[in-house]
Amino acid sequence: MNAVAARQGSAGTAPAQFGLINLLKAGAAQLIVLHHLAFYGPMSGHVSALAPELMAWLTDHARIAVQVFLVAGGFLAAKSLSPSGRPGVAAPLNTIWRRYAKLAPPFLAATLLAAGANVVAGAWMTHDSISAPPTFGQLGAHALLLHGVLGYEALSAGAWYVAIDFQLYAAMVLMLWLAGRLAGGGQRPWLMPAVMLAAVSSSLLHFNLDSSWDNWAPYFFGSYGLGVLAWWASDARRKPGAVALLLAVLVLPTLAALVLDFRIRIAVALAVACVLFAFGRARLAADAGRAWQAVNALARTSYSVFLIHFPVCLIVNAAFTRYAPAEPYWQAAGMLIAWSGSLAAGAVFHRWVEVPLGRVVTLAVQHLGARPVPA
Repeated sequence: MNAVAARQGSAGTAPAQFGLINLLKAGAAQLIVLHHLAFYGPMSGHVSALAPELMAWLTDHARIAVQVFLVAGGFLAAKSLSPSGRPGVAAPLNTIWRRYAKLAPPFLAATLLAAGANVVAGAWMTHDSISAPPTFGQLGAHALLLHGVLGYEALSAGAWYVAIDFQLYAAMVLMLWLAGRLAGGGQRPWLMPAVMLAAVSSSLLHFNLDSSWDNWAPYFFGSYGLGVLAWWASDARRKPGAVALLLAVLVLPTLAALVLDFRIRIAVALAVACVLFAFGRARLAADAGRAWQAVNALARTSYSVFLIHFPVCLIVNAAFTRYAPAEPYWQAAGMLIAWSGSLAAGAVFHRWVEVPLGRVVTLAVQHLGARPVPA
């Protein structure tokens, strides 16, 4: 859910953008915010009287939008780590550390804001969406992105995804490194597709069928791996036979998994991967129209919106519970305020927290002589 890496154009021009990925991320981010607004309430409980079917859909199905981020994450990880699908990573621990250093600082800042929002909201209302004051152990587990693994309650909705994104990226790095060791310096273009076939198949046909794995990367690697395969298959330099083989690796295990146990989230992941294969590398012109500029801005701030929307929604819920009439139209206005407030807060958080922290991390990495942090 980070800003999409873009290729720098000629001097003095804005970089071109991956238009489709930006559109998918911008739309998925809105659905995640609306899902949490509908799921956590209490405003949504009053609004259900006005639009019961819409609220039920947002509660039960809008969360499937997270599949967009999983597949896009794999697509961009392949672009960053292994654009041509070759095995090998020169410095796996450093690469994993750079990813952690990119994700964790803004996540921890947002977690602290969420802890404060829980205190404020708890003074205005009593609701099961409010967490108890965090312990030092709980904060430490969040800082290490291990809260789910260690059994701590998440302090913010969506915190699980940040930890899973880090696990998935680390798993991808380790797969590339181990495959590189097996290749022994040889090219072996078939090796990484074979590794990815094994990883995606084991995820879709085993781990993803067992919810006890949902704090671990193997549960989600099927969707993530589909994004990786979509990047490799969309390489215009590949021969048609290689493209067909990669598409078979992408599609056939997924179809088998759906026949074994149909899961709408996996069907959505497959659809997103196929769309990214067909159009994911298409770039917008740097001077795209205003609508695309808005889409790009929403995509650029999507990680910040994802991090900060829960405390914003919690505060607005508490304020409307305490001070506004418990009538559907008033509470619907509160939901709209929470939604728009989340977008505004995400833009502010991106400008004043995520970007400055990213600069600090980049300077630290450069000072240590490492490569810049990949997007």
